[in-house]
Amino acid sequence: MDYTTEKITAIGQQVVELMKDTLPREGEGSGIGAVETQMREILRQIGAVALGQYLSTQVAEAEPQIACGCGGELKYQREREASLLSVFGRVTYQRSYYAGCRCGKGQAPLDQSMGLKPGGVSSGLAELLALGGIELAFEQGRRWLEKYLLFTVSENTIRSATETRGAQRQAQEEAWRKQSQNEQWLQARLRSHATPPQRLYGSIDAAKTRIEPRCPEEKALREEAFRDLKVGCWYELEAVPAAQRSRRQQEKYDREQHVFRAKNLRYYCDLEEAKQFGNLVWATGCRVLADYVPELVFVCDGAVWIWHLVKQYYPHAVQIVDWYHATEHLEKIAAMAFAQAEERQAWLADVKEALWNGQVQDVIRSCQNLAVGQPKVSPEIAYFVNNEARMDYARFRAAGYAIGSGTIESACKQIVVQRLRKSGAQWSVDGAVRTAKARAAWLSGEWDSLPFAI
Repeated sequence: MDYTTEKITAIGQQVVELMKDTLPREGEGSGIGAVETQMREILRQIGAVALGQYLSTQVAEAEPQIACGCGGELKYQREREASLLSVFGRVTYQRSYYAGCRCGKGQAPLDQSMGLKPGGVSSGLAELLALGGIELAFEQGRRWLEKYLLFTVSENTIRSATETRGAQRQAQEEAWRKQSQNEQWLQARLRSHATPPQRLYGSIDAAKTRIEPRCPEEKALREEAFRDLKVGCWYELEAVPAAQRSRRQQEKYDREQHVFRAKNLRYYCDLEEAKQFGNLVWATGCRVLADYVPELVFVCDGAVWIWHLVKQYYPHAVQIVDWYHATEHLEKIAAMAFAQAEERQAWLADVKEALWNGQVQDVIRSCQNLAVGQPKVSPEIAYFVNNEARMDYARFRAAGYAIGSGTIESACKQIVVQRLRKSGAQWSVDGAVRTAKARAAWLSGEWDSLPFAI
């Protein structure tokens, strides 16, 4: 809203005049912090009264009767008081109320037209509560929000606002799923979207979160049920300028000749089986034209379910197994095969160099030689056999592709570890999914695209 300096100054002078008898004076020992808090509290109370008066003045002249949603008629009863919790605290207002329909339901047109929920919270407050809920454990968020709002909101109210935001994201994603199966929509999006990027990246992973026991058997055993929350991300990469590189990034550049950072990130997640999650991979990809970009590159770990989805939905994509996951498997093999640190490190140096140069067959043969004397090494070799084509790192680097999946690792950390796995957290399926989806929408910069329903 655009307010002139003159209006703001006049209102400020009136507020100070009204508060001059309550604010501390110079020499009374109160610092600026106390003055700020007291002024905020007074302004909050003024805001609550003003909002209530504003809502009450929005009531049009009452009609004798209005149509009911069931097809019947509602008759005017009286001006009826209602209250809700707003960003200013509890607000009370008057509005016309209608009842007397055969369906037995009443109606206040003002509530419907302005999205008011008597006895609940306003949409403005609900959004602030949801922002607290996606960042902090609900109890911690309650105490944190109290400092900002200057009034207390219950833990369950914050939970409800957060999950409502997540439910909005669920509904949005469901619409995307349906659109992605509609041939007409798939064709129309090409005309409505900007030119796709030359190169687009996709990454998929999963991270475990603790879910409350869901069946009588689990409850009887009191076993914690950990389930994989699958997370995906679409993103572009840009080179980090030399002047902005950290020391670690410069060291990486000296070795790889490429240092990237992600931009235009779009996160999605769900707690479902791989087949169902694949529908979301496709639907979200359609929104960013993943099926039309000149170069689509997937960088992921070696999980079989991930590459099955990539091959099913994006068969022409470049497939790269994350370099760091690959080297971790080599380190695991070395730990099993060598008791002496010097031998272990010497072997690792040789096979990592071969892997770096895309000589995967040499790496496999070296591992197979170790397996002759150490049978437990054999299962690890399958990782390299199954992903040989995805480990041609010399060719990938020459083409300017990223070979690390740090972006999706960060996504799992931000969505799952930093929120769902906070100390003591235990979730229902719906609570975990909706909180994660709400957080993903915020991290993707798509928070404001969600129509907030209270």
